[in-house]
Parts: sequence; structure tokens; C-alpha cells
Amino acid sequence: MEVQDWLGEKNQLGLDIWQNKYRYDSETFDEWVDRVSGHDAEVAELVKEQKFLFGGRILANRGLENRGKKITLSNCYVVEPPEDNIESIFDRAGKLARTYSYGGGCGIDISGLSPKGARINNAARETSGSISFMTLYSLVTELIGQNGRRGALMISIDCTHPDVIEFIKLKTDLSKVTKANISVRLNGDFMKAVKEHRQFRLHFTRKETGQVIESMVNAADVFHLLAETNWDYAEPGALFWDRICSWNLLSNTKEFSFAGVNPCAEEPLPAGGSCLLGSMNLSEFVTDPFTDKAAFNLEEFKRCVRIAVRALNDVLEEGLPLHPLEQQRKSVSRWRQIGLGIMGLGDMLLKLGMTYGSKEAVTFCHEIGFAMADTAIAASALLAKERGAYEMCHIDEITTTPYFQANTTDETAELVQQYGLRNSQLLTIAPTGTLSAMLGISGGIEPIYANFYERKTESLHAADVYYKVYTPIVEKYMQQHGIKDDTKLPSYFVTALTLPYKDRIAMQAAWQKHIDASISSTVNVPNSFTVEETEKLYMMAYDYGCKGITIFRDGCKRAGILSTHVDEKEKPDAPIAGEGLSRGEIVAIDDNVIGKKRKLITGCGSLHCMAFFDPETGALLETYLSKGSTGGCNNFMIGLSRMISISARAGIDIYTIIDQLNSTGNCPSYAVRRTTRGDTSKGSCCPMAVGNALLDMYNEVQAELHPDEEKKPVPVQQVKPKASNKVRAEDIFCPQCGEPLVFEGGCNICKNCGWSKCY
Repeated sequence: MEVQDWLGEKNQLGLDIWQNKYRYDSETFDEWVDRVSGHDAEVAELVKEQKFLFGGRILANRGLENRGKKITLSNCYVVEPPEDNIESIFDRAGKLARTYSYGGGCGIDISGLSPKGARINNAARETSGSISFMTLYSLVTELIGQNGRRGALMISIDCTHPDVIEFIKLKTDLSKVTKANISVRLNGDFMKAVKEHRQFRLHFTRKETGQVIESMVNAADVFHLLAETNWDYAEPGALFWDRICSWNLLSNTKEFSFAGVNPCAEEPLPAGGSCLLGSMNLSEFVTDPFTDKAAFNLEEFKRCVRIAVRALNDVLEEGLPLHPLEQQRKSVSRWRQIGLGIMGLGDMLLKLGMTYGSKEAVTFCHEIGFAMADTAIAASALLAKERGAYEMCHIDEITTTPYFQANTTDETAELVQQYGLRNSQLLTIAPTGTLSAMLGISGGIEPIYANFYERKTESLHAADVYYKVYTPIVEKYMQQHGIKDDTKLPSYFVTALTLPYKDRIAMQAAWQKHIDASISSTVNVPNSFTVEETEKLYMMAYDYGCKGITIFRDGCKRAGILSTHVDEKEKPDAPIAGEGLSRGEIVAIDDNVIGKKRKLITGCGSLHCMAFFDPETGALLETYLSKGSTGGCNNFMIGLSRMISISARAGIDIYTIIDQLNSTGNCPSYAVRRTTRGDTSKGSCCPMAVGNALLDMYNEVQAELHPDEEKKPVPVQQVKPKASNKVRAEDIFCPQCGEPLVFEGGCNICKNCGWSKCY
């Protein structure tokens, strides 16, 4: 079988993802399937049929440990929370770095660190607080590479911590903790206080000194702040911690406790815990799609679940010696978590003619979810019979948990009573952003993001021409029914931005009833969505039994971080030098210019930036860069300044120039100096620092030339909000190919080249 047969010859996106992310060296498709399936014929068949895929780490790394590579097969880890001392705090930074170097993403909880102002017995007299150390962990994440990627990090804090309000507000400064997701652990007492509009106690006792730090806050005000910040910045997320701890197979096991969650929050794990991921493609179990005879093959689905549980256990065994840290190897050996989930839910419902979130769809998903849980538990029990139960398995504690009793038949319960379980955790729903993009299906539990995407072509036309690229499931339906106009699609073709949020929450709650771990959940909402609606959404998610939630509002300020592009309509109206130039023409300049100067501190030392602007329009004309006594390469500075200058005088506006400078990446020496000295100029490398300085000087010149204008210059990273079920090419751009990104299931995904980043 060829990969083109597997993914489709026209599926260039999928082919590129397979080639760039999962294929090793020059192996053929059949060799790849044989490697990632562990030479298991049944698993290989499921992969070829697209009914089941392992998580990305397994697809990329399985078997490569035999070729001298240091790799892990686990997607996610939770690092032991730092204790309240400097040695422990930096020890955890080292553990993050080591785990990232093997390719794993991490979660860490900082609830055990003293709040700001607590007394300490060293030269500082009092601590800068738990929040200050988030920068350390974020920088570690930025520094450690993963084959062209960066690590992924989740930092969480408990709602009772005195620093929680500062934690919620932290990322409203878009320059802070840029390499981590953040979430607040909300307990039942807090949520009750929110509903009753009463005071809630924040408190912390420092063990070393006995000092108690506490204050009273209005719970409803804190909840509103959380919702408002998430509405505006897409963070922090909410973790309903009591439910995380109570709805699983270990809720009655006294030796067990969760220490945190992984970067996309679908995996609550103990200290040092790790999990392997795999997903069932629900779309492939539909027979006679888009017809009155369409049906879901439940028996085939259950057969495949049994194979997948065994397959993930095989990978778990292979991966035990490959974990980066000894604590991780011990934790996995004791608890043996796996994470079998789903993808293609949105596609499945469309093939069956069901509306996502409708009562019919929710009821049907309960049926599938129960079958999946019951089958997975039974399969784990039979593996325990064959290979032994996990080390900490206590049968009576498992079988009396509310989750077990709600998700097993009598036959399955009897198997567990006899043999115990091979795994303490079985089911989770991850974002599956890259996997689903490769297969051309919806990710995780999400509906399809859009019916179509707009692409722009400029090469063959005098003006910009937009054309539609239909989502694969939509294209299949239109071809099967001879439809040329997408406005003729049935009403059940709802999308992420047109779906009522209540229906989205209802679907998540339905699946959470049957998932013993958690669900990666980012609810996409239109720009018109309000803060009050966000509060209602959060409260509904809590009342319906979800374990966590966050939203991504179309056009929120977070979108600005994801792209350095500026919407043409949002740029200031000031004309630029060279406007109306023919191709190849260069503007000549004289001495009648406005000059500005900035001294920059970079990773290598000092850098001087001089810029000259048109005295009438304020447009950039010329730039000179020179290194200080301790700066970097002077030839590089001269070359860069010459290219900036020639671009400006050729009619390229300053925003486009800065856009290019901001696309140059991160410099390790810059990050190290920022950590050790904290005096670097804004940016993460020399070209970005230059771009920020140019923008600052340009804005200063504009203010001098137009002192009476109230209109403020638009920041380079601002993106105009959109509210549509279409994704415009101006919204968010891929750093690899420049095409627009979409935000699905907690991940930014490029539908053109397959680039993705999960948050």
C-alpha cells in the first residue's frame, strides 16, 4: 500500500504531515505501518483502515530507540509540584528541561509555593511570590528544542492561593509567560460561593516559618475576572478540580492523588505521571454515509477498542525504560495509565445526518461512550488476567467508585472482580489536531471548524482573488449529492462558530460521563460573544459535570500573539515613501529627514539603532545598525540595516518590514540573558528587537507630526476581530507557509502545510 492510497492523492496536507512529522528517514508507508504497529497485524490493519491511530509521539518515535535516538513514546507528563524552597523550584526546572529534551510535554502546579510577601530567611527577606517563578518554567520551555518544535507546558494554581488573582491577570501582559498555558483549579466550595455571591478565603501557611497569609475575596468577582480574562485573552482555563479527583477509577484509592494536568488538560496525572495516547476515528465506523441507511457499526467499534487497549499496553511496556526520569518510570510502572480517545466526532454526526449538540446526537453519544468505557474496562481486566494487574490495583476500591458503577455492565464488573485491571486510567479525549488534519477529519470532540476556508491567489490576477477550499467532509457530501453551492447544505452542517455554546457544552458533558480522565476542551465562540455569556458557559460546564473548560473568542487579544501580520484595513492612514512606485524603483533621500536613535540590549550585548523618517509622512526611509563594544556580528548588522533601508525606500511599508523581522525566531543567548540579567530589549532575538525599536520610533514620529490626532498607531500584532463561520486569510497566519491558521480543540492548525501548535 502506498501513502497516497491511504490518505488520498489530492490530500497534499495529509501527505506533507506524514512525510514531515511521522515518517522516519526514507521508509515506505508499509514499513512505517509495520514499525508503529509494533509488527502487530491487527493493529496495522486498523491503522490502514484509519479506524485507530496512536498519538503523535508513538507514530513518530516507536522503534527508533533501537537506532540510537533518545525518545519517549508518551505525549504528556506531570512534573512533581515544587516544594517551597529554592532548591526544589530549580530542581523542577531541570526535570522540565530533561523531559522536553526527549519530546514530552509537561504540566506543573505551583500551589505549594509561598505567595508574594511571605517571609523568607535569606537576603531578600520576603519572597517575590509563586507567580515570579512561572517565568523560569516558561523560559525553560522556550529554550529546549524538540526537533524544530518547542516543549509544551501547563502551569496551574489552586483557587485558594493568595496569588490567584495575580495569576489570572498575568497573561493580560502579552509578553509574559509566553511559552505556557495556565489554568486555575476551582474547587466545589469556591463554585458554591460564586453561586451564593459570598466571601471566599484565600489562604497559605508557610511550613518553614508558620506564617499564615490569608485574605477574603468575593468569589463571584474572582469568577467574573476569570471569565473576562479568558474572554479577552483565551486564558486562564478552568479546571474543576473536585470533579477531576472524584470521577475516575481511583477516587477511592487513598494512596493516589493527582498532582496536575498535561499541557492540553485532558490528562490529570500523579507526580511523575505519564500517559500514552491513541484515538478511535468515529467517522470510519459509519456505514452508508449521507443516506437514509446510514448507521454506526457498534460491534466493530467495540472490537477495535479491545485491540487498541491491548496495543496501548504493548507500547506502555516498550516505553517503560525510555522515560526521561526515574520518577516517571516508577510512576508509570505503578499506575500504568493509558489514554484511548476519539476523533472525527463531527464528521461521524454529519455522515449520520445528526446535528451536533442536539438531543438526538447527545443521546447517541451516550450510547457510544458507555460502550467504549465498558469495553475498555473489560479489555483491561482480561489483560490483567493474562499479564497481571497494575501494582497499586485494589479491586474493591475500583469497583465502588461512582465512575465504575456508571460505566460497566454486570459482565464487565465480574471480570474486574476476578482479575482486577491492567490500567488505572483508560480513556481520555485529546485535541488530535495534527492527526485529524492529516486524515482530513474533525479533531477530538469538536464539530467541524468551518464549511470552507478562503484562500487568496495573487500570481495570476491583477487583483486579489479569493477561492473556497471546502472542508473534506463537506466536499464529500456536495459531490455525493451534486451540490455546487454550500448555502444548499442541510441545516445539520453546523460549525464551531455557528454552534450554540449550550449544545457544545452538552456534547462535552455527555462524553465526560464516560471518560475517566478528562477532555481537552476549547470552545470556539464568535467575536460578539460577551463576558456574561462566558460566565454562563463556565457555570453550565460545571453544572453539567465537565472537568474543565476554556474558550477561544474569534478576534480576541490572544489572536494577536499568534501572528505578526497586520490587517491592511487596520494600518494608520499615513502615506509611505515610494507609494505608487513602479516595480524596481527606489526612492532617493536627502538630508531633510527626522532622525531617531535607540540603544538596544540583546543576548550578545549592546546594539545601536538609528532610523530616519520622511519629514512630511513619517514613513521609514533609512536604518543604520551598529554593535556596541560587547555586541554581536557587525557585518550582520550592516547587512540587515541595508536590507531594511532598501526595502523601505522601495515602497515596502514599515509594518511589512517589522512582520518579517518578527518571523526570525528565538535566540538562545537572548533568552539566557533575559533570565540571568533581565535587561534585554523587547523581543527574543536581535532582528525582533530592531523591529520593535523601529515601530517605537515610527509611532513617536507620527505623534510629533500629528499631535492633534486622537487616533493611536495600531500595534504590529493587532488582528482585526472577525465574526463569521468563514476563516479569512487575514485572521491568523502560519509561520511556516503564511496560510491562515484555524483554532481547533486547543490547537492552532494550518490546513495548508500541517503546522500545528497546541495550547
